[in-house]
Amino acid sequence: MVIARSMAPAVAGCAIGLASTFVLVRFVEHFLFDTSSKDPGVLAAISVLLLGVGFIASYLPARRAARVDPMIALRSD
Repeated sequence: MVIARSMAPAVAGCAIGLASTFVLVRFVEHFLFDTSSKDPGVLAAISVLLLGVGFIASYLPARRAARVDPMIALRSD
């Protein structure tokens, strides 16, 4: 549940980023050398990388929280 809730903004951010890439490509086209401005391999690789980082950033704290005994967590508050 924690991972699903934290991956939703990451997926939405990737979707918005990919959509804005196709809109704003004309402004950054002159900065790109030896690659197409709409190279699907690069866009897919960056999207997978960002989603992977988002997954790891949500998985590690969720795994750590799942290991804590609920009674100990309730008593500490």
